[in-house]
Amino acid sequence: MSSQYHAAIEELCDSLSAKSYDLLSGAKVADLLRGRSENALDDLEDFRESWNRMPLDAYMADGGRYRRRRHATLSAPKGAAGYRVEAHRPHYQTLDFNNLNGGVARHYEPFEDAVLKGSTMDSLVTLGCDIFGRLAPYSAWHIEAHQFRIEVDGEEIGKPTPEGVHRDGVTFVLMAMIDRSNAGGGESTIFNLEQEPLEKFTLTDPLDLALVNDERVFHGVSPIQQLDPGRPASRDVLVITYRHKAA
Repeated sequence: MSSQYHAAIEELCDSLSAKSYDLLSGAKVADLLRGRSENALDDLEDFRESWNRMPLDAYMADGGRYRRRRHATLSAPKGAAGYRVEAHRPHYQTLDFNNLNGGVARHYEPFEDAVLKGSTMDSLVTLGCDIFGRLAPYSAWHIEAHQFRIEVDGEEIGKPTPEGVHRDGVTFVLMAMIDRSNAGGGESTIFNLEQEPLEKFTLTDPLDLALVNDERVFHGVSPIQQLDPGRPASRDVLVITYRHKAA
């Protein structure tokens, strides 16, 4: 682990403390991850390709069939000195944080084992542990990971955040772009607690990253559209959430 990696983590913590969110380009993220481990992204192409094997999200209260999803649960101790994969369990949000799909236990298919235990996933989860563990060194973490694909084929609107402007009900969120295919739109907006917009951006390249303090800001993403109406469009994202938990 290089001294440059430690310096970059320190810089990110300073920025997150000041703004409650931060953005990193995919190229910078790749350099950062490889600065911690030269093998960090050895399975990146297989990792990205796994989004092609995603089951439909069967819990869309709006009846939509535009989202595919997998889910995993992990945890990390105080100081985020490593993490562990927990037994698969349902995902739950209250209606306060998800007024569309909240209030029910959602039983999603688990991550494929090779993906969950691969080097790219390990590097991204560990990056979050390193950053958020430094910001809150006395907290243990309940971690949930979500693979999302939003797709449009001309029949439905593809909504990355169908619940609208929201918070996730966690402490920190790491959002990584995995792939975009024939997709326009998908613009992200960060809002303050009064839901006034602070910044707009679009995650476009693989590993483009947004880090969010979910206790201090709201976020939302605009629908995606087909650039070429004759071909389907898709937007693939990895979301990892970190929530304070009792040790």
